[in-house]
Amino acid sequence: MAKTKELSKDTRNKVIDLHQAGKTESAIGKQLGVKKSTVGAIIRKWKTYKTTDNLPRSKAPRKISPRGVKMITRTVSKNPRTTRGDLVHDLHRAGTKVTKATISNTLRRQGLKSCSARRVPLLKPVHVQAHLKFAREHLDDPEEDWENVIWSDETKIELFGKNSTRRRRKNAELHPKNTILPTVKHGGGNIMLWGCFSAKGPGRLIRVKERMNGAMYREILSDNLLPSARALKMKQGWIFQHDNDPKHTARATKVLLRKKHFKVLEWPSQSPDLNPIENLWRELKVRVAQRQPQNITALEEICMEEWDKIPATVCGNLVKTYRKRLMSVIANKGYITKY
Repeated sequence: MAKTKELSKDTRNKVIDLHQAGKTESAIGKQLGVKKSTVGAIIRKWKTYKTTDNLPRSKAPRKISPRGVKMITRTVSKNPRTTRGDLVHDLHRAGTKVTKATISNTLRRQGLKSCSARRVPLLKPVHVQAHLKFAREHLDDPEEDWENVIWSDETKIELFGKNSTRRRRKNAELHPKNTILPTVKHGGGNIMLWGCFSAKGPGRLIRVKERMNGAMYREILSDNLLPSARALKMKQGWIFQHDNDPKHTARATKVLLRKKHFKVLEWPSQSPDLNPIENLWRELKVRVAQRQPQNITALEEICMEEWDKIPATVCGNLVKTYRKRLMSVIANKGYITKY
């Protein structure tokens, strides 16, 4: 049954005035155009509570007792992989029958919600300690030092990769506005990129057309690192950063860097959260996805265009907040952080 329209406070007050004037419920109903039963309900409420205002409605009791809430909250806190089905069985054994939806609502009220686990690098104790040591040693480095670093890395960008979440109405999942890029066999392909940047803006972006090896990496550095530093107008004594990929730490690569007098930032292994270029890659992938390239050639062209469009302010902010990264690592005792 559809909910009837609620009477205004003025109408309810008129009902009471007419009742006090000695009129019957039927007469009041006819005069005001209100059902007799409604008139009677208003009068009874006024006699009991001396008001015509809406009273607070009593809520249905929670299906899970406070003790049960504590139990399932404690279980999930100890083991985040606990399923709703497991919690339903636990409560059933304790004498409480609930559905999975009730479990979800209860946990959400406790600040616990379901989410996909993030993929993070495999950290051994030695990695954790190195991660923490780097953060502590550089925590008090002045901001100017980080502005004099050229950050670099490689990344893979898929043709039909990153797509934004859609919000839609029920049964509208196949509307063109709500679908992602077309599915293709083998994922549609991808390209590998090498890039660098500093607080002053993005440096060069290079497509790696074959599987990268040490010789190819050294060729990329020889042809692009110094030109990037000049284009970015880096101060004398600038520092180069790259991770500990075997191609980067190969003896021949180290010889090349020494020969060209490039200072290299000592880097802890398995520390992508310390490299702000990861955030820049994410920015690039979002921009590329919005343009929806349809083939590999277009993907490469769009990557180059969008990389050059990234504002220097974005790069500068990534470096400006570097101390916060280090503080997060220390607060997380050397483990991977949100960055």
